[in-house]
Amino acid sequence: MAYDYDLFVIGAGSGGVRASRLAAMSGAKVAVAEEYRTGGTCVVRGCIPKKYMVYASEFGSAITHAKGYGWNVENATYDHNLFMDRMHREIDRLSGIYARNLRNSGAEIIEERVEFVDAHTLKLVMSGRTVTAKKILIATGGSPIMPRDVEGIDLAISSNEMFHLDEIPEHIVIIGGGYIAVEFAGIMRGLGARVCLVYRGETVLRGFDDDVRTHVHDELKRKGVRVITHASPKAIAKDDGKLKVTLSNGESVTADKVLFAVGREPHTRGLGLEKAGVKVNDKGAVEVDGYSRSSTAHIFAVGDVTDRLNLTPVAIREAQAFAQTEYMNLPTQFDHADVPIAVFAQPPVGVVGMTEAEARRQFGQVDIYKTRFRPMKDMLTGDEERVLMKIVVRAEDERVVGVHIVGPDAPEIIQAVAIAVKMGATKADFDRTCALHPSIAEELVTLREKFVPPELKPV
Repeated sequence: MAYDYDLFVIGAGSGGVRASRLAAMSGAKVAVAEEYRTGGTCVVRGCIPKKYMVYASEFGSAITHAKGYGWNVENATYDHNLFMDRMHREIDRLSGIYARNLRNSGAEIIEERVEFVDAHTLKLVMSGRTVTAKKILIATGGSPIMPRDVEGIDLAISSNEMFHLDEIPEHIVIIGGGYIAVEFAGIMRGLGARVCLVYRGETVLRGFDDDVRTHVHDELKRKGVRVITHASPKAIAKDDGKLKVTLSNGESVTADKVLFAVGREPHTRGLGLEKAGVKVNDKGAVEVDGYSRSSTAHIFAVGDVTDRLNLTPVAIREAQAFAQTEYMNLPTQFDHADVPIAVFAQPPVGVVGMTEAEARRQFGQVDIYKTRFRPMKDMLTGDEERVLMKIVVRAEDERVVGVHIVGPDAPEIIQAVAIAVKMGATKADFDRTCALHPSIAEELVTLREKFVPPELKPV
């Protein structure tokens, strides 16, 4: 059978673009369908604009801290419209680069939503045209979850709308305790809003190391974020020009904006995957094997739509492995272990490898090395922010299986540390590495004493 395309990719985000370019450059006839904007969540309404908002929100405290170093900045003001205009111009530029790179590689871009007709046929919804493909790659990413069981949910916004705020709200309620909620809490607080974070659990950042979670939670409160735990929203209603959020614990909070940041779900609804025999799990994620192959042999999926490890660089590497396997005769599986992760909280988090709890469950005996300290920069500013550094070591062979940092430049530091962890470095390797002084990172190679919980210390 003759097909219209060798490869049809659904979604022009980071994963879809990488797979499309590599496949097209290998000589395959490739088309990419994107219903919104080239670049996907990361470029358009995720990692990139969020990082710019983090930068913008940090300048206020930087100006305050500058006084400790002799700088006197008077009458400083923040122009939100100016910032948003400059940020979106940059996003437009990046989106254009993604589109240009696709076209230069020989891939065709189709700016339409598509749905499966059968395992090899797709319908372009806007034009009604159908196309066929020998292989299909699903790279549609994820979408913010907006729970429908909350009365008045239509009055709330998701993270998507946070990148298009006309003005900074005087007071914002953020529902959630994951990295998106924590990051926007820091952003909004830094830009001058009063922030109330509502979380159903005990401590934010579920899934991270307990010490990291506690540290970030305490810093949120220290910086003026009101944190309400063990509560979830029941209803949202308009109240004299404001929004009143009624909580499950009986409390209510009134604000100008209500942001739901309770997680993301695979963007598979309405794709018609059942017509192609593609299986999804109970979360709607496409089930794939190590080569990103779905239950239908010629249909693949990469990135957040598979709900394996939802990070932009992971989607890119999964896409690269797919292209190498299918179009370059280089069978490749991406290894999801020891992937560095950052949370752009304030202070930021950088982690790689196992949490202490995970390591204890898997290995039994582990050694812990950790420290908390004020960074040198703050000694002249009066800021009481603390840095947390923690190393998790497998006791049987001293291999470092986890590193956790909360503090300035933690994401930058953890990228380099991840190389050592991925290579299987031991605590002895860390110890014999010369410190770079003065720096925050030097603590990673000067920690010598194992941490002993107070309850285990001899009286």
